[in-house]
Amino acid sequence: MRVTQEGNLYQLTWLPRIFPVNCYLIEEEQELTLIDAGMSYSMKGILIQAEKLRKPLTRIVLTHGHMDHVGALDGLKKNVPEAKVYISERDASLLAGDRSLRPGEPQSPVKGSVPSKIVTGPDVLLHEGDRIGSLVAVNTPGHTPGSMSFQDQRSGAVIAGDAFQTFRAVAVSGKKVPWFPFPAMATWNLEQALASAYKLIELNPSLLGVGHGNLLLDPVEAMKRAAAEAEGLLSGGGAVHG
Repeated sequence: MRVTQEGNLYQLTWLPRIFPVNCYLIEEEQELTLIDAGMSYSMKGILIQAEKLRKPLTRIVLTHGHMDHVGALDGLKKNVPEAKVYISERDASLLAGDRSLRPGEPQSPVKGSVPSKIVTGPDVLLHEGDRIGSLVAVNTPGHTPGSMSFQDQRSGAVIAGDAFQTFRAVAVSGKKVPWFPFPAMATWNLEQALASAYKLIELNPSLLGVGHGNLLLDPVEAMKRAAAEAEGLLSGGGAVHG
């Protein structure tokens, strides 16, 4: 496991050169918040890093319900039962294995690996603007119907789940990147993802952290280029819902 620190943020990465999977520890004054729970094998590294920081892990916040972001959830909850689990109200259904769509949503199929054996449910259902310690929740649907990003109000850093990727290239979710197309292949709706990308750009983040790829400092220009590429894909008739 590789650990990359930027201020109060710690990016934990498994298989960084092959198939990077990231989780994030956010250090508060008295406690720690984990963003995403990686794969089942991520649990040990998360607990070891939390122990090194000598603060209790009190929150497990999920950007969305795909298995590579919730895989260690049951193990973490067993080891740290006092930690509360947070996920968007919308993706709580996905966490429970329900791929069904709601009225008014684009009816493109939900893609990606949806949990079938995760037994841990959420303690808190999140909505736009909710505060979780220093973090503010931002609805960023597209990769899944209920994907959320989180901005640290102290630093301006944004953790965006799979709304973007930075591995191999900076890309909006749904735009396939050669040699690492997997986030795009698991994306529900490219139009929604593009709208969410522009929403994140408007936040003017100081740092972008994603589910797959390295941290990106001063990311706005790269995010704008990625959004323009995704928009070109849509306007060129190459849009694929997912």
